[in-house]
Amino acid sequence: MSDNGVNKGRRRFLVAATSVVGAAGAVGVATPFLKSWNPSAKAKAAGAPVKVNLSKLEPGQQVIYEWRGKPVFVLRRTKDMLDELPSQDGRLRDPKSENSDQPEYATNVYRSRTEDVLVLVGLCTHLGCSPKYLPEVKPMEFDANWKGGYFCPCHGSRFDLAGRVYKGVPAPTNLVVPPYSFEGDDILIIGKDEENA
Repeated sequence: MSDNGVNKGRRRFLVAATSVVGAAGAVGVATPFLKSWNPSAKAKAAGAPVKVNLSKLEPGQQVIYEWRGKPVFVLRRTKDMLDELPSQDGRLRDPKSENSDQPEYATNVYRSRTEDVLVLVGLCTHLGCSPKYLPEVKPMEFDANWKGGYFCPCHGSRFDLAGRVYKGVPAPTNLVVPPYSFEGDDILIIGKDEENA
C-alpha cells in the first residue's frame, strides 16, 4: 500500500479486468452485427447461376427452370419456327427489341446467342403472369394468323417464338431475356454472362 492509501496493484487489476470484459462484450455485440452484412445461404442460392443440360432437349420442346425465384423458359426452336420469325415483324410492337430488356448479344431477330435456343424469363411484361407456350402454327380463336408463340391467359397478351410482343395487347414490351452463357455445346448457364464473368 502506498502513502496516500491507494492500492495501485488492485487498481491495475480492476482496470485490466474491466477492459477485458468490455472488449468481450464489444466482440459479442459486433459479431452478430457483422454477420448480418453477409447474405444468407438462401439469398446466395436465389441469385446463383443455374446450369441446364440441353443434350436431351428436342426441337420444339420447352423446359422451365427457376432462377432468382422466376420461371425461365428454355426452348429449342425448330427450323420452321425460326423461318416464321421475320414474317411477324409487321405485327409486332418492338420487332427489333429496341425498347425491351435483353443483353446486347440477344438484340437480334432471334433474341438469343444461338438461333435455335431461346431463353426467356417466363413472366408477362404486363402484370407478371406466366404465359403459356403454344407452339402450334395454326389459326387460333384470338388470331387467325397465329404462327405459334406465347399467350398470357390473364389479359390476352401474345408474344412470338422470340418472346416479342404483338401490337394491340396489354403487355408493353417483349419478354425479358436473362443473362446467360454456354459451357460447351450442351450446358446452358442462366444468370452468367460470358462478357461479364
